[in-house]
Order: sequence, then structure tokens, then C-alpha cells
Amino acid sequence: MKKLIIVLPFLILLFVGCSSSTSAGMVGSDRKQLFLISENEMNQGANQAYSKVLQDAKSKNVLNNNNLTTKRVRGIANNLISQVGVFRKDALNWDWQVNVINQPILNAWCMPGGKIVVYDGIITKLNLDDDELAAIIGHEMSHALREHSREQASRDRIKQLGIFAISQFSGIGGNLANVAAQYTFVLPFSRENEVEADRMGIELAARAGYDPNGAVRLWQKMVAASSSSQPEFLSTHPSPQSRIEDLKIIAKKIEPIYKANKR
Repeated sequence: MKKLIIVLPFLILLFVGCSSSTSAGMVGSDRKQLFLISENEMNQGANQAYSKVLQDAKSKNVLNNNNLTTKRVRGIANNLISQVGVFRKDALNWDWQVNVINQPILNAWCMPGGKIVVYDGIITKLNLDDDELAAIIGHEMSHALREHSREQASRDRIKQLGIFAISQFSGIGGNLANVAAQYTFVLPFSRENEVEADRMGIELAARAGYDPNGAVRLWQKMVAASSSSQPEFLSTHPSPQSRIEDLKIIAKKIEPIYKANKR
């Protein structure tokens, strides 16, 4: 009976915490997720971490110092943001922010709540066209829409506390900014998360009028770039041939949407 009393709160929490952060869309992104950390806490930490990243970039004079690139990235991002309602209506009212850091890094990310950074290096070194750039930004936005950072932090919290200590769980505690940063661009996302972000990103791009095959070309370029050195973007984004094949299948499925919205 004592064990049952200890475990029961965990089971209740597990049941209540299981939900999907997004609607399915055409790609079926409505898998049930476990959330034990509040959205407010995660977003609060993301805001703090994002401000720190921008302050650091500004102090080095690498924040948005290429007006043409910044305008291009923000234009594409805004077109994608206008389509997020297909997955979650509330995201249309997020405080989306889009910035470019002019460093030779092949990377991009989106923090919880819609805080986006694209590094100039991934654009220039891969010579990305707008369709390919939309694929990157859409992929990263999809991680935020699906709240993958909050999901992974919740899963890790279960591992840390254990089944008999979960009843004492109350928030993430500690430094919120560090937690948000850790689960956005330090720790790798799971393969499951990456597949979801790939597929949702393609759909967002297509609905915004960008060729979904841009995602296929993007990952082909990323694989080619990894032959000589490991881009930071690939260090947390597995890119096997099977991934490219999946992108081709999804791109074909989404093609009618693209044709209906083609720019």
C-alpha cells in the first residue's frame, strides 16, 4: 500500500502531462508528449538565454551587421510564421524574434517561444537559395512549435528524480536560462524529434510558397559539407541517407500545397 501511495502521484502526473503540443497538419505531427515542466517556465528561460546570446553578439559587433542578409532571413521567417496556425493557433501570437549572427558557423536554432538565430556561415558556405533557407528556418521553428526542448527536459527530469521521487517534483528550478539553452542548442534532439521537425518544416515551407524539395537539396549540401569537416549544425542533427529519402517522400506528398501557394 505504501508503494502504491508513492507511485500514484507519478501515474496521475504522467496521465495529466500527456498531450500533443500541435495539430497534425498534413504530415501527422500530433504524437502525444509528456510535459512535466510548464510552458511559462521554459519560455521564461528562453527569453533570458536569448537576450544573453544577442548581448554577446552585439558586444562582438556580429549581430545583424549585414542588412541584406538580415532582411532576407527575416522576410523568409515572417512568411513561415504566417503559416504556423496550421499546427497551433496560439503560435500566431508568440513574440517571434529573428536575428542573424555574422559568424562562419553552419548552424541555426529556435528557442522555445519563437526566438530564432541564423548564423551567416550556413547561408554563405552552403550558398543557400530561398527554398533551402526556408527549410532550415522551418525545421528549427518546428522544434519550438512541438516544444521538443520542454519535452526532453521533462523526460530528463523523470530520469533524475526517479519514479519514487516524482511526487516531489515542482518546476525545473535552477537557472532557467541555462536549462533553455541546454535543451535548445547544446544537447542533441532525439531522432524522433528530428523527423517531426523535418516533416513539419517542409509543410510550413510549402504553405509559405517555398519548394519543399529545397529541404532535400539542403541536406545533400550538409552531407557534402560534412565530408571535409563536421558542421555544428550536423553535430546535433543526424543526416543519414535514410533521412534524405524520407524528405523526398514528404516533399512529394506536400507538393500540391506548394503548387497552390507558389511564389
